[in-house]
Amino acid sequence: MARVLVTEEIAQAGLDIIAAAGHEVDVRLGLSPAELLQAVPGAAALVVRSATKVTEEVLLAGRELQVVGRAGIGLDNVDVPAATRRGVIVVNAPQSNILSAAEHTIALLLAQARNVPQAHAALKAGRWERSRWEGVELYGKTLGIVGLGRVGALVAQRALAFGMRLVAYDPYVAPERARQMGAELLELDELVRQADFITVHLPKTPETVGLLGDKLLAQAKPGLRLVNTARGGIVDEAALARAISEGRVAGAALDVFASEPPGPSSYELIGLDQVVVTPHLGASTREAQDKAGVTIAEQVVMALAGELVPFAVNVPAAEVDEVVSPFVPLVERLGRLYAAVARELPATLEVEYQGPLASHDTRVLTLAAQKGLFSVVTEEPVSYVNAPQLAAERGVEVRSTTASASHEYVNLVTVRGGRRAVGGTIFGKGEPRIVLLDEHEIELPFARWMLVVRNDNRVGMVALVTSTLAAASINIVDLHLGRSADQRTAIMVLSLDEPVPETVVEDLAKAPGILEVVPLNDV
Repeated sequence: MARVLVTEEIAQAGLDIIAAAGHEVDVRLGLSPAELLQAVPGAAALVVRSATKVTEEVLLAGRELQVVGRAGIGLDNVDVPAATRRGVIVVNAPQSNILSAAEHTIALLLAQARNVPQAHAALKAGRWERSRWEGVELYGKTLGIVGLGRVGALVAQRALAFGMRLVAYDPYVAPERARQMGAELLELDELVRQADFITVHLPKTPETVGLLGDKLLAQAKPGLRLVNTARGGIVDEAALARAISEGRVAGAALDVFASEPPGPSSYELIGLDQVVVTPHLGASTREAQDKAGVTIAEQVVMALAGELVPFAVNVPAAEVDEVVSPFVPLVERLGRLYAAVARELPATLEVEYQGPLASHDTRVLTLAAQKGLFSVVTEEPVSYVNAPQLAAERGVEVRSTTASASHEYVNLVTVRGGRRAVGGTIFGKGEPRIVLLDEHEIELPFARWMLVVRNDNRVGMVALVTSTLAAASINIVDLHLGRSADQRTAIMVLSLDEPVPETVVEDLAKAPGILEVVPLNDV
């Protein structure tokens, strides 16, 4: 059981998931930075939303932290590089609010086009200003979508229903993919020249801060209206205020700001009649908050169980496809098996992929091999985040190789280092099998307790081993025999009902013809 510190409100269903997994849920809302530093020691997981600042100081205070969960998409309040250095997994809920964000974008698009908030406020104040707040239609207009990720794609889908023409800017999307969404890819400056409306759906990075500033807005098509529900700061607020005041831009609708709540630097923009604003409501729907709480709870439980977490932002290739996914536990066990038989760290750890699997992104499998290896050789917690760091600190070079064909199996994964090698594959409907041990071909399932015996290839060795185990009242569940290519040595791999006592291992190791005895527990 681990302690999970929750510092902001998430859905009760999420809290229930954490508790059902056997963990202690410690809810402490409204902590000050100083109080957070007092509360985080002893917590294995920290769950936050947007208000709690997870700084390097917090991460240093939380020595037992294994995972930080952000119930939402943005990670502006989490020091991800510091977490990575500490080996702490950072997870978020990237799909929880995409629908809500897309719908809010459309709401602001319509509100800006038809001046809904301004007309509403005037009428509430007793003014009938029908002619003043004349709007424009969306039909037939060109919508420029800056960022064709999850939210941008949903906005594109909905904008098509209004009969809008779509153009888009996204350097990471192929033209064919954009065409499938009904959009034409353009360079950003050309998009600004063609668009009647622009909607922003980019992450906030050093490259995107101030992206839409004076230079681009000077090229705007007359009457342009701009919507930003992504992140504050991507649109230069002072530049946008100037463009609207000078009539180069017709108006804007903003849900996000450079600082939140907006400071004095935003007042000029917010005060313009042509500007519609909401207080960062893109994810503020009951459905989005419920999905975020449930998703982050599931991620935290998986991380605490040592499993691969799909939405870990600081684990390379955490999102794996359906071909690679079944191999993750197999390769982690191969890493553990390698560590058990090698009994020392190699200078180079090589993970080889053969068969159709080799054509997929196998980076997460290489991570799994490292995680399995170091979980045996070190007592500190090992995760998909810190496994590469442990390898670097201990001078282990990690590399992967691929081959398009596997001679014996559909797919084969081999973990090698020095003179030792272990290999495995998946049989049937997902059963992991060991199929290679050093130069010996074998074939048997993993078991909790196993024994590897390497011996001279001569008569009587099987009887020697089995009789020794029988004398110790140890039941053999499975047994596989194999010989080396030169026929000089042989190998026995036995699955057992219980671990082999050290005294039995020592007796076997002393017997004539026995070259090596390796007990394997919990691989």
